[in-house]
Amino acid sequence: MPDHMQTADPRHRFGKASELQAEEFLIAKGYRILDRNVRLSIGELDLVADDQGVVVFVEVKGRSTEAFGGALSAVDRRKRAKLAKVAAQYLSQRRWSDRLCRFDVVLIQGQPSVSAQIEHIPNAFDLTES
Repeated sequence: MPDHMQTADPRHRFGKASELQAEEFLIAKGYRILDRNVRLSIGELDLVADDQGVVVFVEVKGRSTEAFGGALSAVDRRKRAKLAKVAAQYLSQRRWSDRLCRFDVVLIQGQPSVSAQIEHIPNAFDLTES
């Protein structure tokens, strides 16, 4: 296995497995994945997808237990503001300032597998929220 595929940190492996399951879930819903784990100067985007012409920035959260609440509680106001800035940089770099976009949140609860619970919130927040 290539070095970049291995990691000693179980949290990192759990996160990557959650992102893969979220990606498979979205593809099954008809989304087309444009980018994964986009690292920009100001932050990272988990997934960028196309949903019928709309650019969708997807924040994926993996939770091994129910102790921390649902998908929306996983993305607080500060995280939403950061995602908005990173998304703006992404759109600018691609000269896509005229494209419609939205923010989805996908929560994978339990161990990423066939039996994990998936909570998907399309248009989970917008940029007018404070």
